[in-house]
Amino acid sequence: MAEKVLKSFLTCQVCCETFKDPVSLGCYHNFCHGCLQSFWEQAKNKNCPTCMRKSSKDFLHTNFGLQELVDNYAGRQRADPPESRAVCKTHTQDLKWCEEEQRVVCLVCDQQVHGLTLVPLEDEVRNVKVQLKGQLKSLKRRKNTHKEIYDTYGDMTQHCKKQLVETERQIKEEFEQLHEFLHEEEKERMADLREEGKQKIQTIILEQENIKEQLSSLSEVISAVEQDLPPKDNAAFLTIPRDLWLGSGPQVLSGGLIDVAKHLGNLSFRVWEKMRGKIQFTPVILDPNTASNRIVISEDLTSARHKPRLRQNHPDNPERFMEYSNVVGSVGFTSGKHSWEVEVGDHPHWLIGVAKETVDRKGEVWASPENGFWCLIRHNGGYGNGSREKLYLKRNPERIRVLLDYGGGEVSFYDPEGNVSLYSYRCAFSEKIFPFFSVWAAGEAQTRDVKVCGVKSDGNVVREELNTV
Repeated sequence: MAEKVLKSFLTCQVCCETFKDPVSLGCYHNFCHGCLQSFWEQAKNKNCPTCMRKSSKDFLHTNFGLQELVDNYAGRQRADPPESRAVCKTHTQDLKWCEEEQRVVCLVCDQQVHGLTLVPLEDEVRNVKVQLKGQLKSLKRRKNTHKEIYDTYGDMTQHCKKQLVETERQIKEEFEQLHEFLHEEEKERMADLREEGKQKIQTIILEQENIKEQLSSLSEVISAVEQDLPPKDNAAFLTIPRDLWLGSGPQVLSGGLIDVAKHLGNLSFRVWEKMRGKIQFTPVILDPNTASNRIVISEDLTSARHKPRLRQNHPDNPERFMEYSNVVGSVGFTSGKHSWEVEVGDHPHWLIGVAKETVDRKGEVWASPENGFWCLIRHNGGYGNGSREKLYLKRNPERIRVLLDYGGGEVSFYDPEGNVSLYSYRCAFSEKIFPFFSVWAAGEAQTRDVKVCGVKSDGNVVREELNTV
């Protein structure tokens, strides 16, 4: 206790360290000579740093009695091992720790901290070290977590590069098919145009030849009439076709020119209509970034297949399911009514329905409404729901139609063959809902993939599907 009181008595109130060249003011407050001079230079006055009373001294004398006490105290402290000190580079003063503002300060640099709780920086460092030692296990766990996330980002970088190359390839293939279709369509339409042009020109040439012959005949008739041929030659007049001088004469054929309007009119629209009849629109697209390592997604992102022996090395990004063979659609819903059909064939093991965006994607979670899943389940030759209740169906549907009524809080499943209701959930949705698929081993079944069914891209059906999505 006495040691603590002595240390406090020998401590400068500016630098909070033992006095160096102590000086006394008229108010009997003591300071280091250098600290007081620096303080006055910063404050631009000669007030006492403690009581703010104006000093009347023009010249400061060292307090030798106080200096002797400091020297004696310092002699007692020499036996202790020296510690490295943090010093202000500008004023060579020891840095302090401000507990209120939680920062390192220099009392000479920062006049605003006077009056706050200041402790030697070394003491604060020791306290922090003690706290960190108590949390060493937690720090190691945190380090491991950081390392895992760092490695995951590395995996994601490599996966992104593969995705970039693969997606570019698929886009090129898609457009090459479109280019091929357009090229073939162009060739076909150019051939039609040339064929029509050839026929029209041939018709015109034939008509020209016919008119030419008639002109020759008329010229002969006119010449014979003008020469008034003798009787013995009058029989030649009887061989002249009477339609040369009877009737209204020849007419130019209508439709003799190429039907430009037929070839150019709404050309782009007619080509698009033909293209639309050949392509399909898929109401739900699978998101490969959510697919488990145990599932393979087709290149067109419409079907999923279980691959138990093919453990893909996908990165553990937050969206991805790490357990089971799960995947969700690329688009979620927060309102409206939506429907899609899934072709299951004779596949013996699958789950089809919807899931909340926030479902647990990393653990082994049963697909129940309590866990955010609303599914129809096919397993071990039978059917069930997420509450582990068996469902008895009259037949094994090869397609499943899913109807989501977000606002009405209902998920329903139908057999499209006869529009037979299979099962319905009633619930209140409060977040984004995604189409959900889980595919397991197909065994001896002919159907290996569970596939979202597409529809021909024509008519009102597609427009209705687009509006729902």
